[in-house]
Amino acid sequence: MTTASEDRLAWTRPGAFEVAKGVYRIPLPMPEDGLSAINVYAIEDGTGLTLVDGGWAVAPARRDIEAALKQLGTTPRSITRILVTHAHRDHYTLAVELRREFGTRISLGIDEKISVEGISKSGRFATQLRILRESGAEELAWKIEHDGGEPEPLTNWELPDEWLHEGQVDIGTRQLRILSTPGHTRGHVVFIDEEDKLLLAGDHVLPHITPSIGFEAYPRESPLQEFLDSLRKVRALPDLKLLPAHGPAAPSVHARVDELMAHHEARFNEIRVVMGASGWKHGYEVAQALGWTRRKKALLDMDLLNQMLAVNETVHHLRVLEEQGELEKRSDPSGVVLFQKVP
Repeated sequence: MTTASEDRLAWTRPGAFEVAKGVYRIPLPMPEDGLSAINVYAIEDGTGLTLVDGGWAVAPARRDIEAALKQLGTTPRSITRILVTHAHRDHYTLAVELRREFGTRISLGIDEKISVEGISKSGRFATQLRILRESGAEELAWKIEHDGGEPEPLTNWELPDEWLHEGQVDIGTRQLRILSTPGHTRGHVVFIDEEDKLLLAGDHVLPHITPSIGFEAYPRESPLQEFLDSLRKVRALPDLKLLPAHGPAAPSVHARVDELMAHHEARFNEIRVVMGASGWKHGYEVAQALGWTRRKKALLDMDLLNQMLAVNETVHHLRVLEEQGELEKRSDPSGVVLFQKVP
């Protein structure tokens, strides 16, 4: 008898799983990461395979992609092109490793250019640590800087062969529409197969979790507003089958987008309640007043990385409410940014 937790992780089991004619979901492991696995999608292109997303350049992922392709009667050498939804390590770095070995062509959204070009210049979590300090979470920032483990090796952060713009890309007789969906990162893109009614969603729409917002070296000023606008953009399309980077395939993009929009509206309302009391509050104080994950954990009960993500997300919600005229902000003499409900 399987447990609910085991059922929830069933999608991470290795292999090649056909999700549409000629389209295969291949889960690759993410060791020591709470997401457990990333789906890359192999699409038959007439002469070989095109991948959507590349995986993380770790030995278990390389082992599992070779085994999955063997199941399909082929090898990594048959991968002619990798379309990457965004420049996070679990989506990009194995693509670079495969290119070095086989000459595989890599394509990435144009608005990721600043991140890929600048990743070696910025410190680990530099932007997120700055937001923590501006949010009154100096101690948390210090702990992450000193206890956050070894920095990520930068050897697999090379430029792609091609920068993608909104438009169309042909994969054999199949046509994919490229749609810009900033928010999770500034250059995130999704790929739409209108004929087979598929959305290869990357991290823009995930079935089990809400994507992190602006988790990159150079986020824009209001990544949450961009994310919400991108959700509306996808919601305006005809309904499609959801092929996410993390989690099982799902029958309806619309249903999950509606849940994500409802989640963020509920979070705005929770913050409105917290900000309803008089006085100025910084982001760290607001984050501690909220519950996190489905279990409504206290902020300080989570690990350091998730505390950082939670405070950053809180700040992005506060910024949207400020942009909408519901809050005002100021900085104290130490540089901490404070918010207050507009009287």
